[in-house]
Amino acid sequence: MEHVPPPAEELARLDRELAELDARRAQLLTRRAWLLAALRPPAPTAAPGWNPSGWGAPAAGRPGAPAQPWGHVPPKQPSAPRSAQNVLLTLGGLLLTVAAIAFTLVSWGSMGIGGRSAVRAAVTVGALAAPVVLLRRGLTATAEALAALALVLTLLDAYAVHAVAAPDADGLGFTAVAAAVLAALWTAYGLALGKLHLPLPAAVVLAQWPLLFGAWAAGAPALVVGWALLATAVLDGAIALWGKGTGARVTACLGGSVMAFSALMVGLTLSVTASGPLGALAPGVLLLTAAAAALAGAWRAPRGFARAGGAVAGLAVVAAVGGVPAAVVPEGWRVLAYLLVGLAPAAVVRARLPRNAAIGVLVASAAVVAGALVGALPGLAAVLLGPVTLLSDVWSGSPEGFRSAVGSTLPWSELAATPVVLALVAGLLGAAYRWWPSLARIAAPLIAREEPGSGTGPTGAPGTGTPEAGGAAAPGVSGAPWYAGGAPAARRRPSGAALRGAAGAGAAVLGWGALLLSGAVLDVPYAVAVAGETLLVAGLLALAVRGAGSGRDGSAAVPVTALVVALAAAVSTGLLSLACEGASYAVFGALTALFAGAAVRAGAGVPRAVFAVAATVGGTVLSGFAGRSLGLAPHEAAPLVLLVPALTVLFGARLRRNPVALPVELTGALGALVAVALAVPDAPFLALVLALCGVLAAGAAVRPERRPVAGYLAAALFVLATWVRLAASEVSFPEAYTLPVTVPALVVGFLRRRKDPEASSWTAYGPGLAATLLPSLAVAWTDPDWQRPLLLGVAALVITLLGARYRLQALLLLGGAVLALDGLHELAPYVVQVAGALPRWLPPALAGLLLLVVGATYEQRLRDARRLKDALGRMR
Repeated sequence: MEHVPPPAEELARLDRELAELDARRAQLLTRRAWLLAALRPPAPTAAPGWNPSGWGAPAAGRPGAPAQPWGHVPPKQPSAPRSAQNVLLTLGGLLLTVAAIAFTLVSWGSMGIGGRSAVRAAVTVGALAAPVVLLRRGLTATAEALAALALVLTLLDAYAVHAVAAPDADGLGFTAVAAAVLAALWTAYGLALGKLHLPLPAAVVLAQWPLLFGAWAAGAPALVVGWALLATAVLDGAIALWGKGTGARVTACLGGSVMAFSALMVGLTLSVTASGPLGALAPGVLLLTAAAAALAGAWRAPRGFARAGGAVAGLAVVAAVGGVPAAVVPEGWRVLAYLLVGLAPAAVVRARLPRNAAIGVLVASAAVVAGALVGALPGLAAVLLGPVTLLSDVWSGSPEGFRSAVGSTLPWSELAATPVVLALVAGLLGAAYRWWPSLARIAAPLIAREEPGSGTGPTGAPGTGTPEAGGAAAPGVSGAPWYAGGAPAARRRPSGAALRGAAGAGAAVLGWGALLLSGAVLDVPYAVAVAGETLLVAGLLALAVRGAGSGRDGSAAVPVTALVVALAAAVSTGLLSLACEGASYAVFGALTALFAGAAVRAGAGVPRAVFAVAATVGGTVLSGFAGRSLGLAPHEAAPLVLLVPALTVLFGARLRRNPVALPVELTGALGALVAVALAVPDAPFLALVLALCGVLAAGAAVRPERRPVAGYLAAALFVLATWVRLAASEVSFPEAYTLPVTVPALVVGFLRRRKDPEASSWTAYGPGLAATLLPSLAVAWTDPDWQRPLLLGVAALVITLLGARYRLQALLLLGGAVLALDGLHELAPYVVQVAGALPRWLPPALAGLLLLVVGATYEQRLRDARRLKDALGRMR
């Protein structure tokens, strides 16, 4: 017979086994990660002069294998013993430098020409020769400190030569010559003493200034200065690619970036401010040369630098070529000239450029397009948000044109090309969405292309999008890249379907924006603008309905975007129509019909519910317009607004459990809240509206699925309407009106409880008791006499005792709450008097004592509260 242990023993045994399994699983995962790292191919060899990543040296005989398993933490190493020595050498070199500067500036004039030359030559030669001896003895840090001192001395020598030997020479010209000489000197010095780290970077820094200062000294124009900057940047690029030493290459990279940026800014400024096409040619040549240099550097640079170089080359080409036609066309059309040129670099997908450089050029083209689109944002914002100003002056009359209705002060003549820009980009995106497979085949060589040193890994590396790489190919297409559709080949890369959907969505948005801005640029009449925007909403709804629920080829983004834009366009069109009464009725009627038709044609789901909700909102606005046209005050128009909520109740009864029913009914409920808000200034109308809302809620409560919420809501609305009506009539004895309602309600509740003992006391007795107790409590709090509070307290006490005796929750809670509030009202004056007579320190002391008692018996009080909650929960 099998022994079955007790549950506690079996549970403890299971916990121990699970803990052992978790520990073993962690060990296996650690070993698996180490094995994967050991089997991984070796990383590409770093370029000369660049330090590899310090993850640990590979084990001997196992290239690429990690020195320790994954997760190994190396032991802490003691601080380097040479750190104090380095600090002392740095301080010593700094003090010598300060002394040399002070000697040159202060004590120089007290010596003759021979003494000056002898001191300067001896100190400089000694400082330059000392590192040679120190390096032979292995004192590298000391040699670096003296080399830094020698660098400062050579600079001071150059200053001394200018001050003594050539005081009349031009400062900029002398600085240019001195920088060139010192750069050559320190280059030779650094190459001769290869172990020193300072000379070559110092030579690179000095090489930045000869051409620039020479151009300034000669009074050259800005274009020549740009060429000087570009030549310096090219020199820096050559040093960054082929120079010796990491410090020199990093310094050259930084200096080249600054010089290239300055040269590009000079060329761009001259191109933009050119007076004609001939004046833009010379800056264009500078920019094209800079583009060629950037592309040449990108050809051999690592991945990130190659992409940056390609992007710089693309932007420079756009600025150079686009500047010529931009100098001819009016100012408002220049953006179109740059956009047309900016689309041309997209042809690099078929060029024999390195992959990363080509990607950088494509990024530049996308940046130009994005910049052109950003320029259209002010106009679109003015057209969309401008009609908001009409809310303060509804139905004031039809404006003369679209611009006056928008109320914007933008220079529309300068935005003349904006609709063309939007239409052009929308057409390109639409073409890409339509012929996406062909576009994917054209771009396939760019993604599949790999070149040495690109930083993307060899062919077959994961994420390249080829079958050899393990990337996911499109179904039925061997070696298809990640963007061609199908499963994504990399986790962080969007799928082809997503890109295609984004292109289609962008085409829809930009096309709508182009048509919208065309009306403002042309300043069409107000009626044409309103009709045109309504037709745009209709077109967007048709697009949303046509593709809703399809999801084919990732095209779900198109209908979703069309739906969102249609809602925004409908709001803008509705606001625009508020200037004229006829336009308001026509537009909102058309919008209501369009959204209702879209809800009928759309399939089941979120789009259909959104369409139905929008149609309900439009109908509610139309009912409000009807009240304004009839000359009714806002509170008098509130019952008209309830027509649409009534229709939503009927509509919900017709649809039953259809997913669209609940959003439509909730929208109708919001319309009812609007009606209540309109009726608040007039109490009799507020009572009427509340009663009508109660009727609607009662109608909804007829349906079983709405009864739990609508039933209580209907009762609350009826009671609230009664209270408001009594308050409006200034009734001082509300019991005369509430008791005739309370008594029959309690009788009906009693009969229901006899028939169904499981019925809730809140349903049976709650409405009837609340109808009398709550109004009487409100009047009792303002009654100076004692009769009403006494009678109310006695009645509340009897109700509370009955609730406790028969375990009825509604009676116990309602009676107890009313009794407590009534007693508080009666005892409040005496409590105030007693509190005023007590010392001021006593209430805080009593409060602290109470807290201590509660804290000491916290667990017991918590158990009491739980028992009370359970007792109340068991009541009916």
